[in-house]
Amino acid sequence: MSPTHAAPNADSFAFTDTYVREDDILVAARERAAELGCVPISAGSGALLRFIAKAISARHVVEVGTGAGVSTLWLLRGMTDDSVLTSIDIELDHQRAARETLGAAEIAPGRYRLIAGRALEVLPRLTDGAYDLVLIDADKSEYALYFEQALRLLRPGGVIAIDNALWHDRIADPAQRDDETMALRDLVTLVREHEALTPVLVPTGDGLLLAVAD
Repeated sequence: MSPTHAAPNADSFAFTDTYVREDDILVAARERAAELGCVPISAGSGALLRFIAKAISARHVVEVGTGAGVSTLWLLRGMTDDSVLTSIDIELDHQRAARETLGAAEIAPGRYRLIAGRALEVLPRLTDGAYDLVLIDADKSEYALYFEQALRLLRPGGVIAIDNALWHDRIADPAQRDDETMALRDLVTLVREHEALTPVLVPTGDGLLLAVAD
């Protein structure tokens, strides 16, 4: 029988998820997010995204869901100096907050473009196979459609990152069958079984599902 490993307790999980500490700029961005009613990725998920962007020398990244710029800043801090991040959000207030965050971090305006609009109208206008990483963190009911676009946008070896992959502990609970949970559960299964992807599900924050495109 293979050995089993007990899940970390709440203290260990909290230690892990805040292991890389956020600076005052990110703390302020979280405060803006709270005022706007949007929920950014956790510090642990942000640190992981920065790590991945650094590891793959990401130059071109797409973010679906800008929020107040928390994940935007984490990603940019891992990307190369000549990189450009494209972030899409339907809420103008969110993007104004993100500009404030990126300005406070002294990120050059030429390194990002914030596009206001529906992601499903913007994503089809982006270039096939031109992106190193796509982060999905927006309308849960449209995740599967964002995922289809991400597959088209990624270069071989590029990474898809899907936030909320555990969805407040609902995905692993078969008794939870509301529409959002079912849609996310189906997507988690689809990514795992997709022949052109190498996936991993990381229990940081609300769950970060990662997959490398073949």
